[in-house]
Amino acid sequence: MISSAASCRQCRQSGEKLFLKGARCRTSKCSIEKGIPAPGQHGKKPGAKKLSEYGKQLREKQKVKLMYGLIEEQFKRFFKIAAKHKGATGENLLSMLESRLDNVVFRLKMAISRKQARQMIVHGLVTVNGQRVESPSFLVKVSDAISFTAQTLGKKVFVENVIDKRINMGIKVPEWLELKKIERKGVVLRLPVRTDIVAPIEEHLIVELYSK
Repeated sequence: MISSAASCRQCRQSGEKLFLKGARCRTSKCSIEKGIPAPGQHGKKPGAKKLSEYGKQLREKQKVKLMYGLIEEQFKRFFKIAAKHKGATGENLLSMLESRLDNVVFRLKMAISRKQARQMIVHGLVTVNGQRVESPSFLVKVSDAISFTAQTLGKKVFVENVIDKRINMGIKVPEWLELKKIERKGVVLRLPVRTDIVAPIEEHLIVELYSK
């Protein structure tokens, strides 16, 4: 389990926000907002050694892995699948990562971070089309409905103090998803495309890395 301090350190290493801690990342408490340098002797200091092309490629892959909470084996598996599909491999990869159930739950504001979304899914609190799904890597499809189990929604205090509080946060839901607040449910309107992903990701560097 990644600690709060470790999450901040990972963002500082990448040099940008990865939103590993949810709402806190949008406040002045964020280490990136404070301008805290990256950890280690080669943090952002004058005269620091520039990264090689390989270093840039590796850093970009690590950044995306951290952002979506994947281990190396999972990331490689998604890349191989993306490479087999028609279109640009990098864009296919990002579309698949965005389509993961844990990311969708996060994007729908049902969880404050992808990490929390994964915990909810593994603990059996989330449903897809009325069926419980306990795999965070489950890929959603168009028209899928994401919600909570009847048992979870039956806990009035939890619903009012946790679920409703999250989905009413003033954060915009991506255009490829629809949040139905009253029903506490989200619907996949279409699959995500590259323009839906606003995070500064240079996916071509990842493709170049795996093409060697």
